[in-house]
Amino acid sequence: MSATQRVQDPHPVARNYGAYQNEIYARGTLDNIKPTVTTDPNKLEEQAKKHLPATSYNYVAGGAGERATMDANRLAFRQWKLVPRMLRDTTHRDVTVELFGKKYDSPLLVAPVGVQVIFNEDKETGVAEVASQLGVPYITSSASSSSMEEIAQANGAGPRWYQLYWPQDNDITISLLNRAKKAGYEVLVVTLDTWALSWRPWDLDEAYVPFLKGIGDQAGFTDPVFRKKFAEKHGKEIEDDILTASKEWAGHIFSGAAHTWDQIDLLKKHWDGPIVLKGIQHVDDARLAVEKGVDGIVVSNHGGRQLDGAVGSLDVLPEIVDAVGDKLTVLFDSGIRTGVDIIKALSLGAKGVLIGRPWVYGLAVGGKLGAKDALRGLLADLDQSMGLAGIQNISECKRSMVRRVQYPGDVKSSN
Repeated sequence: MSATQRVQDPHPVARNYGAYQNEIYARGTLDNIKPTVTTDPNKLEEQAKKHLPATSYNYVAGGAGERATMDANRLAFRQWKLVPRMLRDTTHRDVTVELFGKKYDSPLLVAPVGVQVIFNEDKETGVAEVASQLGVPYITSSASSSSMEEIAQANGAGPRWYQLYWPQDNDITISLLNRAKKAGYEVLVVTLDTWALSWRPWDLDEAYVPFLKGIGDQAGFTDPVFRKKFAEKHGKEIEDDILTASKEWAGHIFSGAAHTWDQIDLLKKHWDGPIVLKGIQHVDDARLAVEKGVDGIVVSNHGGRQLDGAVGSLDVLPEIVDAVGDKLTVLFDSGIRTGVDIIKALSLGAKGVLIGRPWVYGLAVGGKLGAKDALRGLLADLDQSMGLAGIQNISECKRSMVRRVQYPGDVKSSN
């Protein structure tokens, strides 16, 4: 058990998210305690780098190719500016949202990030625990270093969704879906853009891929169907040959073979809750998602980790919302680093946002409590910035609150 697992969090969170700012100042003034995790988004990655081995840092901070898509994500946010309103009653803000018929405390969702054990031994179970405390839905990755059942137990009564890296083997796919339903996952998020790993120089130069050593393979290693098929094929258990089992499981979830639109019917047949397709960038794909009868999409380029040179997700969000926003729920992912970024995405039509790298960096710095601090900072920034912009609730995040402005020299901030 890690030190951060043993320490009880002395600062329980109320839903007045903006109060976190006052808490930071009070602790500094009265107790001379400064934040463990920096609140500066431009310093967070560098702080995390000091706590991580090169392979772990490269895995989370790196992207596809020359990281041009990562740059595009941040540049897209820099080109949209808030246009604040004054003399509005925004002393108290309401940041609650409704997604798929359920009310959530905020529009934030913990994005599915795999192999969290390489960032801190608190790993997925620790982050799922603090997400529950914050009322933020935790999306479990198919590439987790904890089983989906362990994560569900740590998440307790918190809201949780399940992200599927879609195997080509239908029996294994159905088994994963059945396990997720049994463990209390409410929404299925199907990642479409990662059926094969991209060209990632930062990982390639270290010749590092954790899945081939059994790290991040717990979804498969704990799955009864995969275990049965492995034993029948090799005449031994997974634990007897981790390297072979790792290679075979990676071959299922990163198969190199793409799925097609007609196969969505299989998921609909075996999942009775909302289905969300993650990785939509083209408006025609958004329309196809409507035709297939799914409940939502995530406008996402996987945080720049899959296709180098792709368009920034925020740049395509408005046209996708205009085309299908009244027909299904549009969520957003890729490039969010601040509370103001969240407001911009919501104002351009997203109903909720997935947060990835910021809390991973917090996890690296301070374990599960570091991840919690990073998420609390985003929530506080969202809450406070909404008030300063003249926005009282999430429904007031409208396109009239933002303007596209391109200043010479206005370049990306944090990655």
